[in-house]
Amino acid sequence: MKVVKFGGSSLADAKQIKKVCSIILSDSQRRIVVVSAPGKRYDTDTKVTDLLIRLAKACQEGSGVEAALEAVLERYAGIAKDLNLGREIVCTIKNDLISRMHTNCRNYEMFEDLMKAAGEDNSAKLIACYLQSIGENAEYIDPKEAGMFLSSEFGNAQVLPHSYELLAKLAERQTIMIFPGFFGYAEDGSVVTFSRGGSDVTGGVLAAAVNADVYENFTDVDFVYAANPKLIDNPFPIPLFTYEEMRELSYAGFSVLHEEALAPVYQKGIPVNIRNTNNPDAPGTFIVPDKKAPKPTLPVAGIAADTGFLTIHIYKYMMNRLIGYARKLLSVLEEEEVSFEHMPSGIDSISLIIREKNCPPEKLARILKKYEQLDADSVTVDQDQAIVMLVGRGMTKTVGVATRATAAFAKANINIRMINQGSSEVSIMFGVEAKDAKPSVVALYNEFFN
Repeated sequence: MKVVKFGGSSLADAKQIKKVCSIILSDSQRRIVVVSAPGKRYDTDTKVTDLLIRLAKACQEGSGVEAALEAVLERYAGIAKDLNLGREIVCTIKNDLISRMHTNCRNYEMFEDLMKAAGEDNSAKLIACYLQSIGENAEYIDPKEAGMFLSSEFGNAQVLPHSYELLAKLAERQTIMIFPGFFGYAEDGSVVTFSRGGSDVTGGVLAAAVNADVYENFTDVDFVYAANPKLIDNPFPIPLFTYEEMRELSYAGFSVLHEEALAPVYQKGIPVNIRNTNNPDAPGTFIVPDKKAPKPTLPVAGIAADTGFLTIHIYKYMMNRLIGYARKLLSVLEEEEVSFEHMPSGIDSISLIIREKNCPPEKLARILKKYEQLDADSVTVDQDQAIVMLVGRGMTKTVGVATRATAAFAKANINIRMINQGSSEVSIMFGVEAKDAKPSVVALYNEFFN
């Protein structure tokens, strides 16, 4: 059995949906299909998820509601019309949206998740309806009935362990199952979503639950490339990554796959195949367990950069002789419910790299005050920071990778603020100013791939 996921660009209009259905029907093993909300039809278009966020805000503010609702309905109605579907499915979608708009929620985050989830939910209903209209044995799967239960973290939910046993029963069905991505249900019955792009996570969870042979993730590129094609012209295609390599790249801004999508399949050793809806015959890129990966031919497999970080620098003379000092620093983050991304250190200093979105100004101020109370000699903060990741299994057997990388930064006149490399040697992290993120990717790509 294969679990297949289609992204928003693959479902943006009726023409794309027909391509998707053709791909589904070309392989009888493609029985569980995860769908996103319709994406952009052209560069200046608006994704349905963003239209739904606007609708949620309009409802909250009490103005512009009709126009916002009409914008969402127009997208679905246009797709339904071009698929020669009757008005019934459009009425179903309209009634669903109105019902959500009038649901009493205890806070705005809960309401926004409820509204955002309508994108995937109604996309799944529409695609199941189309497949049924052309005589296929397809059905819409309700995530609640199937058992997709998540933590009560609005906009950033995690799958609950007992969901896997419930979802495993889907393997017993003989239909083509159209499953909406991106959301599930908390234990109290409220709708909760994964973080943005979370349909990838839904696919990974389902693949693990039914022990799929492969998780196919269809998007709009033939391969995963060594760097962002928006930054590099005709970047080098990479036919195979390991889980660890892709995890590092996804974390650092690779937009092809959600960074949390690999966790469920990693546990089961299920390969992931990134493929192109618009060129389904292309083999795409495989993501496999380390033990199944052939010996790398290049030292570097990919380069990625992400902005939106801050760094807290704590300096304390003789820190290395103070037992438990690092624990005290991390305990402060735990108290404030802030996670850190990296922790480069010296004998007298520790730097904590944190995503800015997780550490708003008032929370940051409390953290700094607590650090000063720990008798640090100095506590400083650098904001508007970026991380650049150089990733590849081949680095472990190659001399001089770090030297070449730092030389590339110097040649491009980019100041490296920090360097961090784990013991696995699969990646090297460079800290730079946010303004240098894109030039850093270009400089490293030119060094290792041109």
